[in-house]
Amino acid sequence: MSQRFFSKVLGFIGYAVQYGCIAHCTFEYVGEFVVCSGPSMEPTIANHDVVFSERLSRRLYRIEKGDIVIAKSPFDPKMNICKRVIGLEGDKVCTSGPLDPFKTHTFDQSQDGTSHHINIQSRWLYITVPRGHVWLEGDNLKNSTDSRCYGPVPYGLIQGRVCLKLWPPHNAGVLHESPNTGRILRTE
Repeated sequence: MSQRFFSKVLGFIGYAVQYGCIAHCTFEYVGEFVVCSGPSMEPTIANHDVVFSERLSRRLYRIEKGDIVIAKSPFDPKMNICKRVIGLEGDKVCTSGPLDPFKTHTFDQSQDGTSHHINIQSRWLYITVPRGHVWLEGDNLKNSTDSRCYGPVPYGLIQGRVCLKLWPPHNAGVLHESPNTGRILRTE
């Protein structure tokens, strides 16, 4: 009787380990569900929205300007951040400082796809994103701790690309473009 009991227990433990390995590989290599907190990505992603972050794009170097990503915080590696990619390595990014009172980023999109700054009140910084880094900013520029505070973020800190919003149900679906789309400069 006890041998049969131990056989069943070992069988159950074997299945539990197998399912645990499958779950780990799925969350590590395919994607994961993320509950976002904070106002930095509003109105695109609000506090407590649930999104799905796929990890294949990061591994295949398919992150593009305009994508929303989940990354490890450069300040606290135990914390994840959710931000939009504004610039990739080699891109020249036009941005304001984090404490600049004139945070309205206004660009004029020309016919050839280039953007020109037309807000002359603000103090602007032009930064070239170094190799192996990305420039991340929140959609809510007035309330976001992002690359304007901590500089370019190493590509290795990116955990995944957000592709779907799952909660709340009335806003579920593919994420829309940034309200600051004109800020994403095109490379020449």
